[in-house]
Amino acid sequence: MRYLITGAGGMLGTDLRLALTGRDVTALTRADLDVTDLDTVRAAVAGHDVVINASAYTKVDDAESHEAEAYAVNATGAQNLAIAAAESGARLVQVSTDYVFDGSATSPYDESTPLNPISAYGRTKADGERFATAAHPDGTYIVRTAWLYGANGGNFARTMLKLAATHDTVSVVNDQRGQPTWTADLAAQIVTLLDSEAAPGIYHGTNSGEATWFDFAREVFRLAGLDPERVLPTTSDQFVRPAPRPDYSVLGHAAWQRAGIPEMRDWREALSAANDAGVLSAG
Repeated sequence: MRYLITGAGGMLGTDLRLALTGRDVTALTRADLDVTDLDTVRAAVAGHDVVINASAYTKVDDAESHEAEAYAVNATGAQNLAIAAAESGARLVQVSTDYVFDGSATSPYDESTPLNPISAYGRTKADGERFATAAHPDGTYIVRTAWLYGANGGNFARTMLKLAATHDTVSVVNDQRGQPTWTADLAAQIVTLLDSEAAPGIYHGTNSGEATWFDFAREVFRLAGLDPERVLPTTSDQFVRPAPRPDYSVLGHAAWQRAGIPEMRDWREALSAANDAGVLSAG
């Protein structure tokens, strides 16, 4: 079995490489492969049995004013990889996001919930899902994730600890709810999915449970031996940004149950393990 990882230099891509240690893996970074060029993508995919697309334009706020650039990577790039995978007979894992939903739900989003993005980033990722599935319907796995943190990339937990070193208190929004997700857990879950007999379709790759950013920050402080009371709740309207954020991003995990695969562990357990591994304070 030959695996191709695109976006291999990113936070998730790095952990995918680790999760596939010992296997035949081609790991291509953004500099190695331009996913917006179909001929280049065809050449890269040829000879592989599995393609995991971890490449993405993830600058959510910048996408509001650079939607064409985000679309090229997130939508056209996904379509190109799906076309090439279909032609080569390879399975494709297309990593997507909670931003494909509008955030108006009050209970976990089912995998079949209609898409309704409210930001440019969300629109481009939603089109990436549609294009990949249309181009390779029998071999595409859509894995939606959210609130990622990991060793090799921007990390909310590290930001909180840096602020703790220079501020007596830190204000964090308490009106956005989601699922903090460790990229190492997500990478392992994707490998488990590929090793199983699970059918192609949509899966929600997030740690279980739910939290607000305020809850997340307090748990980071606690694990670091800091007083969680130094984290103060605030509201999203105090941090206005170009791209709107979904208020509610909790993703349901019914597809894992149908596939006979355990859902990912609780976010607190994962965060504790990440802390023990030095991920939260690394970098």
